[in-house]
Amino acid sequence: MAGPDFTAAMKSHQVGDTSAKLNNLTLRIWPPTQRTRDAVINSLIETLSSSQSLLSKRYGTIPKEEASAAAMSIEQEAFSLAGVSLSGEDDSGMEILQVYSKQMSKRMLDTVKARAASTTSTAAPSASAQVDSNDAVSAGGEEFISSSTKAEA
Repeated sequence: MAGPDFTAAMKSHQVGDTSAKLNNLTLRIWPPTQRTRDAVINSLIETLSSSQSLLSKRYGTIPKEEASAAAMSIEQEAFSLAGVSLSGEDDSGMEILQVYSKQMSKRMLDTVKARAASTTSTAAPSASAQVDSNDAVSAGGEEFISSSTKAEA
């Protein structure tokens, strides 16, 4: 059986070992694990396809299949650009992670804006055609009224 002095010495040694290990520990956040990247993609899909997100409320929702393809593309492009932009400059990866995050945000916003613009542009011709046909009917009607009024006079 060990005495109190031996137990205290062991605890002190364990604390010293743990402290030394923590001093040598380096936290690296770049590159993210595949599990983290998959979670990011799932979050992007949810943001793009959910009617509850701020982007969807402003620019409209994207169907789940289209959002999935867009999210994978957004994440892959952001990952590639971030890795190339600051490789080797930052030991912990904080700066690269910041570039990665900004690139995803920028690309996600570009995606929803482009989709909203294409949706608006495809809907706009039919709306303008309707306005044009209404104007034509209206103009034709005025013409008809004018000519019938002239004929009566």
